[in-house]
Amino acid sequence: MEPVIRFTKVTLGYGRTPVLRDISFEVHAGEYFGFAGPNGAGKTTIVRAILGTLKPLAGTVRVVMPSGSRVRFGYVPQRDTVDYVLPYTVEEIVMMGRYRQMGILRRPGEADRAAVRKSLDHVGIRDLRGVSFRELSGGQKQRSLIARALASEPDVLVLDEPTNGMDLSSRISILDLIRQLHSNDRLTVIMVSHLLDDVANHVGRLAIVEKGFFQVGTVEEVLTGPNLSMLYGMPVDVRRVGGRMVILAGGDDDWR
Repeated sequence: MEPVIRFTKVTLGYGRTPVLRDISFEVHAGEYFGFAGPNGAGKTTIVRAILGTLKPLAGTVRVVMPSGSRVRFGYVPQRDTVDYVLPYTVEEIVMMGRYRQMGILRRPGEADRAAVRKSLDHVGIRDLRGVSFRELSGGQKQRSLIARALASEPDVLVLDEPTNGMDLSSRISILDLIRQLHSNDRLTVIMVSHLLDDVANHVGRLAIVEKGFFQVGTVEEVLTGPNLSMLYGMPVDVRRVGGRMVILAGGDDDWR
């Protein structure tokens, strides 16, 4: 099957300054794919290229559905990039996901309002629809932004650091929601995170993004102790605890 997203020997950067060089990978329809690595390594740069807001300096980026139609993306940005000053309600935030269907300067129709109600129900926050977005907790804000992305009726859901800055219960709740959207709604999901544990226990394949380093494979292939120890220049243990993969810095000094 043809991939939904294909990067072939792509170099990305800003102006004439490369951030990532000669990267290649594919994302297939129905896949749960992750980008993992430290902040500032270039993960969000790749997302911008996927969404088409950043053109490659070299190589080719192909984004198309297997049917040949255009890919509809639902993008969930990092929460700290959203303007909390304007007094938008949750419902108004989610309605922004319908702007592409509505067109410029058109008022929402019944189909738009129905899509918003469905999205709010889907993430479990319909009771918050009249609440100011800036008054929400971190987890509630994240659910609102996911609902906004779902309102656009996407083929591919892209989430940039969806659990950043959350407490443990909110983090687990959001990851469970994303897993359900992938498995129950059959959405193609791309998750970007610097938290290796989050990526390890949810995605099927991933790319490790580091300065001067890019590696793609299954979780079992990429997230091994020796591989991560070599990448980060320190001993890293990868263990299974209660069926979950746990990544621990430190441990056996014999990693070399």
